[in-house]
Parts: sequence; C-alpha cells; structure tokens
Amino acid sequence: MKYEILIDGVRHSVDFTPPADKSPQMTLSIDGRSVCADAIEILPGIYSILMDGRSIEIRVEATGDGLLVQSANHQFRVAIMDPRSWRQGRGGKMEAEGRQKLVAAMPGKIVRVLVEVGQQVEVGQGLLVVEAMKMQNEIRSSKSGTVEKIAQQGQTVNAGDLIAVVA
Repeated sequence: MKYEILIDGVRHSVDFTPPADKSPQMTLSIDGRSVCADAIEILPGIYSILMDGRSIEIRVEATGDGLLVQSANHQFRVAIMDPRSWRQGRGGKMEAEGRQKLVAAMPGKIVRVLVEVGQQVEVGQGLLVVEAMKMQNEIRSSKSGTVEKIAQQGQTVNAGDLIAVVA
C-alpha cells in the first residue's frame, strides 16, 4: 500500500507491503529508499524495531489529528494521508471502544494528576503527567467516558504498570 504521510509537517511517500506470513520482518520504501526492519508490538502502543543493526523502541499514541510517535528523546507528530484508511476532516477524533486501561510506557514518576476518579473526560483530554528520562509526557484519554481509576501524584511507576482506567 502506498501512503503519503506528514512527519512534523514534512511530506513523505511510503510504500509498505505487509508480510504474508505475519512475520515481524518487513520491507518498505520511504521516499524511494528501501528499508528493511523487524517490528514487534511489545506492549499496547509500544513497538520494538530492529533496523540497520540498531534497536529502537517507539511509543505510538493516537491523537485527534493523527499520531504522536516517541522514540528516546525525540517526539514526532505524524499524519497519514491515505484516504482509504485514514479519513481527514471526519469532524471527530479517533476514539477507542470499551473500557480502556492505560499503562506506563516506561519507568517514571507521576508528577501531576489532571482528573479525579468519577470525572467525565473527552477523547484526547489529559489525565496525568508522567516524568521519565527527564522528560514530562501528558497521558491523554483514548476515549470519552468516566475515570474509574487514576494513579496518585508522586507515585513511582514501572513500565507496564496500570496508571488509569477510563470506561
């Protein structure tokens, strides 16, 4: 499949063919340059990628206008322009369905809690701020609903720890 994507506002052409045997190895072409990579989802929204002999861990979060991709100390805003799978201007934000359990992507500390248990939230609304590797990341709700559980300010968390539940 061919995609036009915007990474921090810069347009790129990506040609991607998913592997037929569901193997993690894939080949894609980015602006005409062929790239081979092994990619596997290790936790929801967190991927381990082996590319050109380097191991990269990235976190992907859906936002109202595309994706937020984080890798080490870098953060990118990505918009996918393929009209068959990503409809721009739908008038609404992408929203997850069902009860959503949010987990910490990496070890860190909860430095700010923005909502309370029982509070109604909208998709994309900030729930709490986690500090990890000297960076602060706002964790946003992936759906509209009611906050059932939220971590406490000052709490230390490990990767994979439950930090919020929205139903």
